[in-house]
Amino acid sequence: MSVFRKGSKKRLVSEINVVPYIDVMLVLLIVFMVTAPLLMQGVKVDLPNAPSAPMEEPDEEPLIVSVRADGTYYLNLGTDEKTAKPLPEIQDTVAKVLRQKPKTPVLVWGDTDADYGLIVNAMTELQRAGAPSVGLVTEPPQG
Repeated sequence: MSVFRKGSKKRLVSEINVVPYIDVMLVLLIVFMVTAPLLMQGVKVDLPNAPSAPMEEPDEEPLIVSVRADGTYYLNLGTDEKTAKPLPEIQDTVAKVLRQKPKTPVLVWGDTDADYGLIVNAMTELQRAGAPSVGLVTEPPQG
């Protein structure tokens, strides 16, 4: 108990109520957990399962060429990323991007059921476009 003299101001100890902040943080956590999978760009392909080490975080956003089982190619660039494109057009586009930003990583998403020759052909054409290395994307093994 503190003693106050006449004319002195009373000191109030202000306490922050953290319960509303915890509620807000939980709501934000749920929002981010729901929206993160929706931010995945590109065409849906069934990636093969393989044990591999994850890539280092690239400085540049990677160029992703998707190869579907039906033999169509897609590039995750621009507004029409869900539109199939011929491989020479993808090669030209990748070459233009690599001339501007040579450190851009180039990745191939090959469907599990896609013909092996289609995926190798895509990788070869991307290397001709100027990509120093082309990575294959896989899913980690289940269980």
